[in-house]
Amino acid sequence: MAHFGAQPEGTGPLALTGPSMPSTPATPPQPPAFVRWFRDSAPYINAFRGRTFVVMFGGEAVQDAQFAGLIHDLALLNSLGIRLVLVHGARPQIESRLKTRGADMHYVNGLRITDDEALACVKEAAGSVRVEIEALLSMGLANSPMAGACIRIASGNAVIARPLGVHEGVDYQHTGEVRRIDSEALCAQLDQGSVVLLSPIGYSPTGEVFNLSAEDVASSAAIALRADKVLYLVEGPGLRDSRKRLTRELSLAEAEQVLASRRKLPEEMQRVLGSAVNLCRHEVKRVHLVPRHVDGALLQELFTRDGIGTLISADRYEGTRRASIDDVAGILELIAPLEAAGLLVRRSRERLEMEIERFTVVERDGMIIACAALYPLDDTAAELACLAVHPDYRDQGRGDALLQYLEQSAVDTGIRRLFVLSTQTSHWFRERGFAPAAPKALPARRQAMYNYRRNSKVFVKALD
Repeated sequence: MAHFGAQPEGTGPLALTGPSMPSTPATPPQPPAFVRWFRDSAPYINAFRGRTFVVMFGGEAVQDAQFAGLIHDLALLNSLGIRLVLVHGARPQIESRLKTRGADMHYVNGLRITDDEALACVKEAAGSVRVEIEALLSMGLANSPMAGACIRIASGNAVIARPLGVHEGVDYQHTGEVRRIDSEALCAQLDQGSVVLLSPIGYSPTGEVFNLSAEDVASSAAIALRADKVLYLVEGPGLRDSRKRLTRELSLAEAEQVLASRRKLPEEMQRVLGSAVNLCRHEVKRVHLVPRHVDGALLQELFTRDGIGTLISADRYEGTRRASIDDVAGILELIAPLEAAGLLVRRSRERLEMEIERFTVVERDGMIIACAALYPLDDTAAELACLAVHPDYRDQGRGDALLQYLEQSAVDTGIRRLFVLSTQTSHWFRERGFAPAAPKALPARRQAMYNYRRNSKVFVKALD
């Protein structure tokens, strides 16, 4: 029957399972880790070219002995064709100057009250930090073929500000907020290949200078430029859950819930998470919270699929859906190693294209990381086939989640018995409620297609 295809039997739970599964046949030697990483990063290098990224880091990063390494990574991003907007903070530099002068430091609701003396320190500190960053970027990539490369830096008065004014009886004096960004001027610089550098200072049409928060400048610039990504380099260990584990991903709704909960967050995390929520609401699709103290964290976050920090996304980063014809290449790449190992029945591109409506996929950031097919056998029975998960995502529950998704889909269409045929991974299915059955238990039309040379074991599960 055409809708069955030729022998849809064969699933790939070995790709899902833990150490209790039987060993797989010998596989060809793997290329060196660098080669694999470079190949895996190639799609990102291609996708990021010409995109606008806003990167924000605090004054603490500038003081760090490892700051030159971060600057080199930023120069590398520029060399790959990424349009970079850098926003720096200067809080520790400002506080150091205030202490030297013996001046008082006043914060209310996380914002500095900037009097005349504090404003003088702000100007001095921001100017010093800006010059230091420009000097380091002028070095290019030291000890590499890019040493001495000319990286143009653009800064200026593109941030137009207004006074924060008096809130709840507190006069913030020279502390301000972004009024608008001169996006036309910034785009002109980015179009010429320059790196844009913005300081936490804004200017009013009347010539006044205001002390701004770096988060405000970064988010305002990103929204005005319609940035593709915003990356906050955070000082602490990152966003952690109640068990101190790194939170890898949050949807916009989940990030809003974290902010609205009674959970106590460090002050910096509250600021950047609130900024991330605001960005996602204004159509910036990806915001990353990246741990600054990890060497190469920026590169790991951008050029590996799972990154090293926390991703807050305005849309779905990973989801399960019905496959389309555009997924054929991704499915073929996913199942090819399992076919080579004899765990799956080989499927040609033509056959897969004909049967694509039977497939369900799990997509993560544009990559197919899991798939399975459901073939109706009669009005109340179906066969589960071609279940596979990418090696990088095994033992993380995705196989179970995909199985549950397909079981529910089958129930919704009136299926009451789910069959699976497997040669080497029988116990994975038995652990999930499938019981052994003889080939004659299959519906008649499927029995006629059973491959006795392959001698697959048959399992069946009653669905509620």
